[in-house]
Amino acid sequence: MFSRAVRPTISLARGLSTSSVNNAKVAVLGASGGIGQPLSLLLKNSPLVSQLSLYDIAHTPGVAADLSHIETRAQVTGYMGADQLDAALQGCDVVVIPAGVPRKPGMTRDDLFNTNATIVAILADACARNCPEAMICVIANPVNSTIPILSEIMKKHGVYNPNRVFGVTTLDIVRSNAFVAELKGLDPARVNVPVIGGHAGKTIIPLISHCTPKVEFPADQLAALTARIQDAGTEVVKAKAGAGSATLSMAYAGARFAFSVLDAMNGKEGVVECAYVRSEETDCKYFSTPLLLGKSGIEKNLGLGKLSAFEEKLVAEALGELKGSIKKGEDFAANFK
Repeated sequence: MFSRAVRPTISLARGLSTSSVNNAKVAVLGASGGIGQPLSLLLKNSPLVSQLSLYDIAHTPGVAADLSHIETRAQVTGYMGADQLDAALQGCDVVVIPAGVPRKPGMTRDDLFNTNATIVAILADACARNCPEAMICVIANPVNSTIPILSEIMKKHGVYNPNRVFGVTTLDIVRSNAFVAELKGLDPARVNVPVIGGHAGKTIIPLISHCTPKVEFPADQLAALTARIQDAGTEVVKAKAGAGSATLSMAYAGARFAFSVLDAMNGKEGVVECAYVRSEETDCKYFSTPLLLGKSGIEKNLGLGKLSAFEEKLVAEALGELKGSIKKGEDFAANFK
């Protein structure tokens, strides 16, 4: 079903796009960081973006000045510090949030919770007040908890629209596509593996049985591949040896998702991406599944589809952890002043 959807593309060729020109204003909150800078570069390169609003607590004027010299149409403005946050968000159509501290060796995504939960709550409050109808794409980890936080803050302001709030899990799909292609000798640009569940450890559930083109693995290789996809973030954290987490691949994935949202807002049909959203598909309040995107955000949740026995077991094992992460986020938001 959904695995046959057209893969979105990120074209780095000057002036090329898969869609007609749009006039979207896009904000990046956390634009000076390891994800924020390359993400902002990819967004600046897109003809879908006419205004690029960059916000962070430090260095944003320099990042904005640097990007503004690139010969593409997006007008870049930098905003720095809490007193400029509201101005950065006014009139935005899409907000991408990579803000927060990165993982370091030995840290889990939950270790990030206390710092990043506060950051996301502050940014959510500002979005609710300044651009309540924007599409909000959250990269800040732990996504399994930060999406419930942002959603609850938006509810407090009476502006929550579940069709416009997305936890960006795209890196799990990107990694799955790359790893499957590597194992099977395929062109990764032509591989599409839907990934459902959440965005941490065992809550990441790659649906290899839904892969396009169809692929098969022996049980032991399938288990090893699934484990690698689930632990891929840690693989990068270890390889960087204390110098950060996945930033470049995450920027690519974040840009891919933002371009899909923009394409759909611009009237392109058949745009499908997986994302972690408010959901009725399982007994978890939030769950990632393939989504058909449209002009107003989620047009249709395409659900889990038919799962293999192995995948059904992965879902069953993920639900407990996912529910705990969701409750943790909701409890934090309830007490946030």
